[in-house]
Amino acid sequence: MKRRTFTNLTVGLGLAASLFGTTAMAQDNMRIALVVKALGIGFFEAAAEGAEEAAEELGGVEIIYTGPTDTTAEGQIEVINSLIAQGVDAIAVSANDTDALVPTLKKAMQRGITVISWDSGVAEDGRQMHLNPSSNALIGNMIIKLAADHLPDGGDVAVLSATTTSTNQNVWIEEMNKVMGDYPDINLVTTVYGDDLADKSYREATGLMQSYPDLDAIIAPTSVGIVAAAQAVVDAGKVGEVNVTGLGLPSEMAGAIESGASKSFAIWNPIDLGYSAAMIAHALASGAATAEPGAEISIGRVGTITLDDTNSAAMADPFVYDASNIDQFKSIF
Repeated sequence: MKRRTFTNLTVGLGLAASLFGTTAMAQDNMRIALVVKALGIGFFEAAAEGAEEAAEELGGVEIIYTGPTDTTAEGQIEVINSLIAQGVDAIAVSANDTDALVPTLKKAMQRGITVISWDSGVAEDGRQMHLNPSSNALIGNMIIKLAADHLPDGGDVAVLSATTTSTNQNVWIEEMNKVMGDYPDINLVTTVYGDDLADKSYREATGLMQSYPDLDAIIAPTSVGIVAAAQAVVDAGKVGEVNVTGLGLPSEMAGAIESGASKSFAIWNPIDLGYSAAMIAHALASGAATAEPGAEISIGRVGTITLDDTNSAAMADPFVYDASNIDQFKSIF
């Protein structure tokens, strides 16, 4: 009896030691959580690919790709609280709300978790730095220029955005409004919100064409809204009358370019964006870099960023896609 007890104890201790060793080894990996606005969006899935590429390049890094099922601050707060409980090393979040996530992210930082925002920013108190995909001013000018380039005699345009609280879209629209004086023949009739939901964005685009029968273009600075708007134009039989432009993914917009519902659109490479976010999170969490104004942080193959007075930086300029290059990129992202 004693021998059997001893054997069981030995086996038990051995198993415990084995499990402990396995857990310890697993925890040697730096865990970086890539928190997106919502799961199931192609743009963010491409960003996750880039983050995984960075992890493979760095070695010893685990990417946790996560987010809520819909684009709400409440959903992201729930996800972030779970990550805090798991004790991840870093959180890189594309925010659904500038301010609502701050208390939860401050709690994460108080627990020693590195916090950055990317794509859609968090207020300064809630993160260590923010990575813009491009310069807000350049994006704002680009989205109106994309419409104006195909309206040589001017015309009426409308904006179909994501949510009323979406950080990046609001900033881009604000920047667009600053340069509207450069396009005196372009008339912005209204801005509506599709909440980054395909069905609501479709309904809002349809409503725009009904409310403004002389509408010439719909500008959608959201990868969900632009696809929905293009489909609404096709279904309304207004291809050639209403041009859909803004920010979208080549893989999702190829059909709209082919049908003529969209003449051109722009986007930075989301793979590069996810890659850069993971690189920055790793650099800060490992102590290889510090988030402070003027700091230069390497983002691997993408280059180097320099933080401004708000600890923000821009990754790259947006790139224009049209019939001349869509086939080259549609199979990539």
